[in-house]
Amino acid sequence: IDFPTLPGVRGIIPREEAVYTRPGEPVKDIAILTRVGKAVCFKVQGIDTPDAEGLTIVRLSRRAAQAECAAVYIADLAPGDVVRGRVTHLESFGAFVDIGCGLCSLLPVDAMSVSRIRHPRERLYNGQLIWAVVRSVDRDSGRIVLTMRELLGTWTENAARFEPGQTGAGIVRSVEEYGTFIEIAPNLAGLAESCPDLRPGQAVSVYIKNILPEKMKIKLVIVNHSLNQRHRFELRYFITEGHLDRWVY
Repeated sequence: IDFPTLPGVRGIIPREEAVYTRPGEPVKDIAILTRVGKAVCFKVQGIDTPDAEGLTIVRLSRRAAQAECAAVYIADLAPGDVVRGRVTHLESFGAFVDIGCGLCSLLPVDAMSVSRIRHPRERLYNGQLIWAVVRSVDRDSGRIVLTMRELLGTWTENAARFEPGQTGAGIVRSVEEYGTFIEIAPNLAGLAESCPDLRPGQAVSVYIKNILPEKMKIKLVIVNHSLNQRHRFELRYFITEGHLDRWVY
């Protein structure tokens, strides 16, 4: 990877230094090509004499930076640890999250909230900074799986933000014969009347009719069946540090 725009120097990352791999694991071209035009971390490996254009050549290694991150940070992570990360890309099954120096972990779609969502894009977007919890660590492969819903609050914490008589936007999560489940916060949904004409993911306007803490239920009335716009809730974290041993919704 060539960095021709560094001031007064030309930084170059040789192919073999472009990405960290575990022993015996080959370097895939896609892992290098996907970094073109994007910021990367690296360590300076050496400085050579100026080239024909008069620019000093600086030899860089992204692999070395990632290897150090893996050894001194990621190797110590354990299930329950709260981590900071950046979403790199979304797939139907989950989001890949950079938790340090470009080393990615997987955040499955079913671990993004208590509410059932169809696709990660309904909750996240590429480049977004998020908080997550380490759900599992495979020491042999180095794979880390994350979860996020534990940080988005319990039923009680989320319900405390609302009161009967309020109106606001909601997102349809499922339509059943006995009612329609509508999300009004990332970890909170209420039940409204059954509306066969609605579909999961659709944004609607709702009126909060009642909140029943003893049953952990919220009764809603649909005011506007279609807001004709996409809606994504801003994430509100109730925990952003430390370690979780147990979580009860």
